[in-house]
Amino acid sequence: MAEESESKKFLDRLKEASVNVAQATREGIETLQTKRELSQTYGELGRKTAELVESGAITHPDLAPLVERIAELNAQLEADEADEADETATPPKTDES
Repeated sequence: MAEESESKKFLDRLKEASVNVAQATREGIETLQTKRELSQTYGELGRKTAELVESGAITHPDLAPLVERIAELNAQLEADEADEADETATPPKTDES
């Protein structure tokens, strides 16, 4: 009989621990989702700010270098993508001349 009681206590503790782990996991996921949403919102703010600076709607000396860097990176990305497109469109040269 005492053995059944100990088994029941063990199972109760195991169940309680499982509930605690599940709750902590849910809270961790919620925190991670909030951090992800915050990061996405900062990205959206950055894109909107860059658009407003480029259009001249807002100006600030701290924003100009960042918007210039974005333009440089976009140009580099376009050039890289054009190079990749050229490489896939043109068959590789062989030494069989």
